[in-house]
Amino acid sequence: MTTCSLIFDIKRYAINDGPGIRTTIFFKGCPLRCVWCHNSESWQPQRQLLYKAGRCIGCATCVEICRQGALTLGANGLQRDKNRCLVCGRCADECPTTALEICGKEWTMDSLMAEVEKERDVMTDSGGGVTLCGGEPLMHHHSTMAILKELGRRGFHRVVDTSLYAPTEVVQEVASECELMLVDIKLMDNEKHRLLTGVSNELILDNIRWLDRHQCHFAVRIPLIEGINADDDNMRQTAHFLDTLSWAGEVYLLPYHDVGRDKHRRMWSTYNPKQIPMAAPSDELLRHCAELLGGKGRRVIEG
Repeated sequence: MTTCSLIFDIKRYAINDGPGIRTTIFFKGCPLRCVWCHNSESWQPQRQLLYKAGRCIGCATCVEICRQGALTLGANGLQRDKNRCLVCGRCADECPTTALEICGKEWTMDSLMAEVEKERDVMTDSGGGVTLCGGEPLMHHHSTMAILKELGRRGFHRVVDTSLYAPTEVVQEVASECELMLVDIKLMDNEKHRLLTGVSNELILDNIRWLDRHQCHFAVRIPLIEGINADDDNMRQTAHFLDTLSWAGEVYLLPYHDVGRDKHRRMWSTYNPKQIPMAAPSDELLRHCAELLGGKGRRVIEG
């Protein structure tokens, strides 16, 4: 029985991950480390133990049951020794308030498709389908391809939400098995991109050019963050890059939010450790950026 890559969430009734009402499948594992990331639990391609301090009642059941002695309970709540923890899940299984949970689960193809099929009527009636997200689906391209082919065999509309940070041959393969790709453009300045995401943007931009040359169906999504990429210079550079393409599709501006802050707390890590200034754009700034990005028949969608 085929096993898919680690999946950390399946979101039903998603309305922002492609056309219609969709089921979105989130892969675990991503090569980028965006400072603003709101899915930081997706970074590592392994199971992780997460801790919700607000649910903890201090019963110490997890401490007592841990055979590795990896957990301690003190004034600052539960602490974990990552060098001892095997992420076996016994503590999460026994936690009476679900303050502890394991992030990441292996699914067989049959069980994953059974989940997808539950919402077939809703997706079909709304013109929706299934979106593969992450993390980064292209990081797991063999599993991604297997899932896309099975979804196609079952007649589902398929979307892949991706940074496009992957070998071009992987992009080609995946593009051939989906109806739409949602592609991120985060920053045009390569050094700033490397500083804030951990990787260069050169491969990403080259892959966008490849999609354009081969007339693949894609939309561009920009996480809009004041202090990071919402300045006139970056918006004009982005518009210039888009002007070089024959493509004239949708550009989605996605205002920043800091939901990732709480997720880092759950992972016993620090959100934005260098304290880089970041803020959600005002409505006025959002409209201004949309104006700068307009042109060549592109439709800019705010929010």
